[in-house]
Amino acid sequence: MRRFVRRGLPAAVAAIALAATATAASGAVYVVTVAPRTAPKGGRAAASGPKAGDRSVTTVVPNTEQPAALKRVVDPDFLVVADGPVTAKKLQGVSHLKRVRDVITVDAGAVQLQGGRVNMFAVDPSAFRSWTPPGTAKNDGLWNALAQDRFVVSDEVQQQLGLRESMQYPVLGRAQMFVTMGGSGSLGLPGINVLVGRETGRKIGLVRDIALLVNAPGADLNNLGTRLRKVVGEHSQVIDLHQSATQPKGQPAQKQPSSGRPGTYLALYQQSAGVCPGLSWTVLAAIGQIESDHGRNAGPSSAGALGPMQFMPATWRIYGVDGDGDGKADIMDPYDAVPAAAKYLCASGAGRGGSGLYHAVFAYNHSPAYVNNVLSLARAYARRYS
Repeated sequence: MRRFVRRGLPAAVAAIALAATATAASGAVYVVTVAPRTAPKGGRAAASGPKAGDRSVTTVVPNTEQPAALKRVVDPDFLVVADGPVTAKKLQGVSHLKRVRDVITVDAGAVQLQGGRVNMFAVDPSAFRSWTPPGTAKNDGLWNALAQDRFVVSDEVQQQLGLRESMQYPVLGRAQMFVTMGGSGSLGLPGINVLVGRETGRKIGLVRDIALLVNAPGADLNNLGTRLRKVVGEHSQVIDLHQSATQPKGQPAQKQPSSGRPGTYLALYQQSAGVCPGLSWTVLAAIGQIESDHGRNAGPSSAGALGPMQFMPATWRIYGVDGDGDGKADIMDPYDAVPAAAKYLCASGAGRGGSGLYHAVFAYNHSPAYVNNVLSLARAYARRYS
């Protein structure tokens, strides 16, 4: 049976592709992803640069460059993720829109860090610090660390992944690098977990100039969002950061309520667990967070996996359900996808708990690290919502 999650072994990161939409009410962030280089015949991936030891791993050596001092703080109104690198012409078009005062582009991608999948921005520390929350913007230590080729993470991700400052960790994107953690703080962008410098991001293989932040004081945000999509591209993701800010911290993404249906992902996970007696909703919530960040990054993956629970279409034809009774089993609809995931887990023995649950999650993704991440995160959900 084909696995329906988008990641198998830790090295199998999704290919370059723009994540699909989720619900507008979630204020979701959608980030492009990066893939390892295709290995040539003989099984070894091509490595750039010197062939010392014939290894494809690069270690970053910190430099001594210092970022410019903070001069002002910019409040971002929109995050836009394009379907391809933002050209100078498109950037100029955005800057000429009514009320737009500031625009900045960043490189972006989804990578693997410490066995987890994170969304990464590669930025110019001197320019980007102004766009972060005031406490973070004023923290010289974080921006000095970025300038010295270290990475900075959100406080939440540091806690989830157990990261320690000044320790080196492997970061896997298009290439693998060992990078030192330089600190943590509030990044202020929903779904963005890690920052690196531009040069480090390019070595990892992030997509250049794929996202931009827009500051437009006094603008009609609904109207501006429509105009941004027209300028950047109809398939771009335009996220109103003020709407995103209303999402409670730590709460699974909101979905617009409708009659007879759960109004949040949290309630949907809880309801869907009933499909499989003995399965805790926290396992569904953990898988939903890891696979799509509760619908924020719904694919398609490089392997063709789709939806908030990342089904392969062939597997969906077997396990897909019409969870909301609308006459369709829609792989992209969380009301169908979440109970379908519960059905698949149950068929693999999840309702028995113990080793049965372990093997069921392993069937979802054939990686012991993945199973451990799911079970650890499920325990964290149980503690938080008990």
